[in-house]
Amino acid sequence: MPIQKILVVDDSPTERFALKEFLSRQGFSVVTAESGEEAIAKARSETPHLILMDVVMPGINGYQATRTISRDEATRNIPIIMCTSKGEDTDKIWGMRQGALGYIVKPIDFDALIKKIQELG
Repeated sequence: MPIQKILVVDDSPTERFALKEFLSRQGFSVVTAESGEEAIAKARSETPHLILMDVVMPGINGYQATRTISRDEATRNIPIIMCTSKGEDTDKIWGMRQGALGYIVKPIDFDALIKKIQELG
């Protein structure tokens, strides 16, 4: 299925805005969430084709939200790309173990992001 709707999860209004603007200009429908809890709820209610997940957020962090979404029968088939400032190898390995299919370190290289989205779509 081609990726058309993307859920952007980030507690930073600036990051959410930048990603939403960029992805909208690329023709994607974009919904946003500002917490892990909201990401889990919107993954179920909005059924996006892809989730871009920040890691460092208050409450449920991105690793926990990714694990929950990737193990829930209703949302397990939604691919997740971690988009975070946590760039150590151990962070990447942990993100992939939680169910992420990609890992992009901030500041986001938009060309690399589009390439990864195309690979998943």
